[in-house]
Amino acid sequence: MVICAGVTAAASLSACSSAGGTATGSSAQSSTLQQVIKRGTLNVASCLTFPPFGSLSKDNKPQGFDVDVATAMATALGVKVKVVDTTSANRIPNLQTKKVDAVVCNFTTTAERAKQVSFSDPYIVAGETLLVKKDSGISTIKDLSGKTVAVTKGSTNGDAVKAGNPQAKIQEYDTSAAAVLAVKQGQADAMVEDSNFLNYQAKLDPSLKVTKDSVVPLEYNGIGVQLGDPTWLQWVNTWLREFNTSGQADALYKKWFGVSRPFPLNPSY
Repeated sequence: MVICAGVTAAASLSACSSAGGTATGSSAQSSTLQQVIKRGTLNVASCLTFPPFGSLSKDNKPQGFDVDVATAMATALGVKVKVVDTTSANRIPNLQTKKVDAVVCNFTTTAERAKQVSFSDPYIVAGETLLVKKDSGISTIKDLSGKTVAVTKGSTNGDAVKAGNPQAKIQEYDTSAAAVLAVKQGQADAMVEDSNFLNYQAKLDPSLKVTKDSVVPLEYNGIGVQLGDPTWLQWVNTWLREFNTSGQADALYKKWFGVSRPFPLNPSY
């Protein structure tokens, strides 16, 4: 990855330290924000077996929507980006052990997860839908009684399926790619995953389809950071607001999914 010019270290730190008058000099110095700037590298965990969010190119380099988001973060900081491949189950441990500075990996914000990590404002929204074979006869979650449903380890999808249909059988897989393969090979009758990801899979394989029924109507995905670092979280949220309103986020979404973002980023009640 290349170093890109962006917000200067001094400006970034000053903005975060002075906003609201809450961050002291010592807290700013100990923040991940200052550490990243001093190091000159932003370490980001992304799931590289989850195209188009993350994958490896033919020359073995990280690519995908989430990778581009991470790169845009680094550009705004004026540092390099180092993408660390991770799985759904390892997203939280990677933050807790300080292996990475942030997680950009289709990370659904939940109250339970927020006990262990902090989440930024949403940067992408999706429903959780079903990927099935076109001739499966499965249209809704009610059709999953006695059926095997593939989910990835560490995701919230298994619990969501059980809540909607207790008679469904849940089978966990290490990666989303393995779960998709299970459906293709008949080892699972359906897979539940992010609707953006599943639409991409159905586009690649015409024998598959995505049902309209959402197990979870809308899920809000944020950037995960360590608990207890308000300076870093504030910078991420401030940058995200600029990223989402500048048109850059929409351009990246169209690049990887071929359409405009289908859901609003802010929840309505």
